[in-house]
This record gives sequence, C-alpha cells and structure tokens, in this order.
Amino acid sequence: MRHAPTTAAPKVVLITGASSGIGEATARRLAAAGHHVVLGARRAERLAALAKEIEAGGGNALAHTLDVTDPLSTRSFVDAAHNRYGRVDVLVNNAGVMPLSRLDALRTEEWDRMIDVNLRGVLHGIAAVLPIMTAQGAGHIVNIASVSGLRVDPTAAVYSATKHAVRALSEGLRQESQDLRVTVISPGLTRSELTDTIGHQDTKDAVTGQMSIAIPAAAIGEAIHYAITQPAEVDVNELVIRPTAQG
Repeated sequence: MRHAPTTAAPKVVLITGASSGIGEATARRLAAAGHHVVLGARRAERLAALAKEIEAGGGNALAHTLDVTDPLSTRSFVDAAHNRYGRVDVLVNNAGVMPLSRLDALRTEEWDRMIDVNLRGVLHGIAAVLPIMTAQGAGHIVNIASVSGLRVDPTAAVYSATKHAVRALSEGLRQESQDLRVTVISPGLTRSELTDTIGHQDTKDAVTGQMSIAIPAAAIGEAIHYAITQPAEVDVNELVIRPTAQG
C-alpha cells in the first residue's frame, strides 16, 4: 500500500532491529511518509537491500550495521545518523529476542541474551541519543515492549520481566524530561521472526500454533507513525495493539 508523504517536516528516525519484522515494516511506512530512516541491525546484507529498495521507491534511507548489546556499536550507529543529517528526531528501540521456555528448563544463556538485547539494548540506545536530543531541546524515543509487559504467562517469565522493565524505564524517562517525548508500543501476537529465536521445541510449537491470528508487522509500523506525527505538545505515552481474537 502506498501512503501519501507527510505534510510536516521530515524527521530523522533511527530504527533498531530494522532488518525484519516490525523494524522493517516501520522503516517502509515512515520512508513512504517522507521521513529519513536510519536502519540498524546485525544483518548487513538485508539492511543494505532494504535501504536500496526504499531509495529506489523515492525514499531516503541509511543502513548501518548495529549490535544493540554493544554500547560502542550503538554510539557509532547514532553518530552515523547525526553526521549525515545533523539531528536525531526519533529513536525506535525495536531490536528484541524472545527465546521462551519454562524457568525449570534452566536455559540461562537465553535469559542473559534477553536481558542483553531487550533491556540493555534499549538502555544503550537511550544513552546514545539522549545528549543529542537534550542539546536539540526535542526528541522522541519509542520503545517496543509487548503485551507480555502487561501480564506474565508460563514460559515467558524472563521475557515478560524484560518488557515490564522497558515500560518502567520508559515512564521514568518520560518524567525526567519536559522536552523529550516517550512512547511505549506493546504489540500482541505479530507476524515477525521473533518465534525463530525460541530454542525450546515444545514452547516453539505451542507459540507457532497461536500465530494463525497474528496481525501483520505493518500494523505496528502504523501505530509508530501515528505516535511520532502528533503535534510537539502531544506525547502519546502508550499504545497496545493486539489481534482482535487474542485473549
């Protein structure tokens, strides 16, 4: 679907985890609206292909390899955007992993990975953009949480813990600044590659069976577009987007 370009000034929007799923869909939506998108992820070839496709369609995109678990990599990603465009208007902290399993499976390396990507990755992004946004006197941080940040289900204890933490972190950040806008997006079942990160086979089979009702990643991209295009004095703090059929 083609979207009319935005009538407001284009924003410089940085998106982590942009090589697939919600990140890719958001990049396409915002580029179609006329915004400058800066794409970050570990899969350089997929990023480059996406940026090339956006540019071929008349959009503006910059691809930069990014590992959100590494603060230096995150700083380099933000610096690349700032050096090219001279400002950073929006950061979409989207990168995430979801290797669900029961706690008694003791998959401790997966616990650490979720904490590193889902929580520390968000913190690294905030730390990298906050000085720039503070100097600008404006900025918008969009943190992708989950409906698992609103509830806790079996197999999701650690994942839910990281997403509850993202919501708490976002609320604290919002209250600390009168100039910075902060939005939490909490998707329900959404078609993406997150289920590919589930290594516990029984859990993966159960989750895969639920995905028949999942909504497209584009629905989340649309929500992010809505949040960032509100007037400067309007801060959309939280959006929850679920499939209609999800309990």
